[in-house]
Amino acid sequence: MGWYHDRVLPHVVDRACGSERLSQWRRRATTGLAGRVLEIGFGSGHNLAVLPGEVDELVAFEPSSVAWSLSAGRRAGVPATVTLAGLDGQHLDLEDASCDAALCTFTLCTVPDPAAALAEVARVLGPNGHLHLLEHGCSPDRRVARWQRRLDPWEQRLAGGCHLTRDPVQLLSDAGFTTEWREQAYGPGPKPWMWLTVGVFSPAR
Repeated sequence: MGWYHDRVLPHVVDRACGSERLSQWRRRATTGLAGRVLEIGFGSGHNLAVLPGEVDELVAFEPSSVAWSLSAGRRAGVPATVTLAGLDGQHLDLEDASCDAALCTFTLCTVPDPAAALAEVARVLGPNGHLHLLEHGCSPDRRVARWQRRLDPWEQRLAGGCHLTRDPVQLLSDAGFTTEWREQAYGPGPKPWMWLTVGVFSPAR
């Protein structure tokens, strides 16, 4: 499992999360970003293709060295400065209120302690900072949700700890974030994996 998780899975995720149809959702999540942006769960850099030109610096946290290597070409293709600042989105080595915005895509489903990660995001956001988010999660459709519960143990094993049954909106609410705007719908692909939430959220001030 260690070799698969460390060496193979980043390539699988890179291909699975790199479709053009998903990039349309990513573009909606990144709209309005500017200045110094924190991204937890940077992955292999698929958000860089839709990063607004107003972003000067992207501070990335990503635990996989393979995923970071896969992003090299994408990093070279953007004007923003992209730096790997750490491995763990639950412990951000950044000063309080040091980022203008934060970006989180397909990360809360996998991070072991989403409450800790969101608390850290809230801490490093500046006074007017917002969290831009794109996540998949538990479907409101009972039939789909039943399949998600059945598949969840396998998903966690095969997809690096990813959960199909987490509710990102509830996680944000529990962490004190309020909704600026959000939309939810099924994205491209099998429904148990594709109940998507995209939006912008504000931390408690």
